[in-house]
Amino acid sequence: MNVPDDMDTTADINIVPMIDVIFAILTFFIMSTLFMTRSEGLPVNLPNAETAETQRTEAIVVTIDPSGELSLNRNSVALPDLADQVSQLKGDRDSALVTINADTEVSHGIVVSVMDELRTVEGAQLGIATQRSQSQAVQ
Repeated sequence: MNVPDDMDTTADINIVPMIDVIFAILTFFIMSTLFMTRSEGLPVNLPNAETAETQRTEAIVVTIDPSGELSLNRNSVALPDLADQVSQLKGDRDSALVTINADTEVSHGIVVSVMDELRTVEGAQLGIATQRSQSQAVQ
């Protein structure tokens, strides 16, 4: 058996490829979690409120866009049909939180009409979506 005399060479492990793989996996998870947020309403410019609070995730969202068009959980709906469709979404639950996402450009009268229609649904609790004002969000 021939044993080499040069036993002084050390094994060299290159960890740079492993670090590249770890960063690629980390980037994948960061990017995928950014897309996991779920919003039931359509994008509108919400009014600011100093006392805005975060609520639990709502199952029923009524959105009023700047032109006054209504949508219920991202599906277009007419004002006379709103109460019936909310009742169907509420199902057998005793109560359900219905959040109104109204754009800042929407007339107050339209918001009141929607609220009046939703109050005919028994067990529907109304909430109005706002966003935190910039001074409060920084704190």
